[in-house]
Amino acid sequence: MRTSSPATGWSHATARLLFAPTLVLLLASFFPALFWATAKRSTAQAPSGSAELALRGARQAMEQGDFAAAARGFEEVRREAPEVKETWGSLALCYLRLGEKARALDVAREAAARWPEDGETRHLLGFLYFQTGQAEPAIRELSRAAKLLPNRHEPQMDLALAYLSVKQYGPAADALEAVIRLQPELALPRILLGRAYQNSNRTLLGIREFQKALAIDPKIPLGHYHLGYAYESLGRNAEAIVEFRKELAQHEGNSEVFYRLGRALLDSGQAKEALVELRRALRAEPNNADAQFALGNALLDLEQTQESIEALRRAAALNPEDPRPYFLLARAYGKLQKREEAAKALQQFAELKKRQGVTGGMAYRPN
Repeated sequence: MRTSSPATGWSHATARLLFAPTLVLLLASFFPALFWATAKRSTAQAPSGSAELALRGARQAMEQGDFAAAARGFEEVRREAPEVKETWGSLALCYLRLGEKARALDVAREAAARWPEDGETRHLLGFLYFQTGQAEPAIRELSRAAKLLPNRHEPQMDLALAYLSVKQYGPAADALEAVIRLQPELALPRILLGRAYQNSNRTLLGIREFQKALAIDPKIPLGHYHLGYAYESLGRNAEAIVEFRKELAQHEGNSEVFYRLGRALLDSGQAKEALVELRRALRAEPNNADAQFALGNALLDLEQTQESIEALRRAAALNPEDPRPYFLLARAYGKLQKREEAAKALQQFAELKKRQGVTGGMAYRPN
């Protein structure tokens, strides 16, 4: 007998898996492009004399990855020849690579004041606002950069990231659609667009984008994972299981993928198989409260009641505000005829549900 209920819904922790891994990939992909595009551009702006020598040295240090030496060189050029735009952008990016984000942002602000209608400078400033966690000015600057550079996809991509970071999925989808119009051969923007659609309750459109992304790059990291998650959200667990297994076959084990696969198997009535995947998830991430809860659920389905109680209590300890473990604990104690413990667990469940302001949806059925 299945003991989980659709009324429990996805837990709050599910949100963590949505964009974070893909955003990391995206930043890793596009930051170098922005970096080197800025560094290698505008060679015609080279100054003369000692500033020229300093600029050559700074470029060389930058290419060798010595960002401290490069920053010193670019600072020298900035003092002697502030009209060389390349210097400002490269200097800001050196500071960023050195972990000095505030200093990088200051340089970019000064550059934007000097060249207010320069799209690349606006893009850099927006990028640095985003890097320092300032979504609103990042969106403002990146929107401006996108208008100034209508044929470049990078500002639109970073604009989409900024919108996604504040969960503005509609504008993010608009920006990603613009990226795809400019660069239809890229798979990653389609993954992000799929997630933006799904988070806007347009899951079927999301599935279409995931499928297109996988057609472009069948091995794109997390591609099958996102497609599987979309299927799972529609209750199409058989298809979700296939996609999660493909993801695990292509890439190193990820605790979230193991967890999602375990959940899909559990919801398909395959508790024994779910147990294997959920334990893999917990080996990779022992404090994954959702996986711990699902493990307790699977054990309860398999009539391993005492082990289920232990898992559910660990889940409750990991996430004290989650009422779900207490609901299943009440059922487990009921199976063991421990009525006092069952009543106490049910009371804790009811109090947590009341605190959350959620009513109805889960009915206790004593065994």
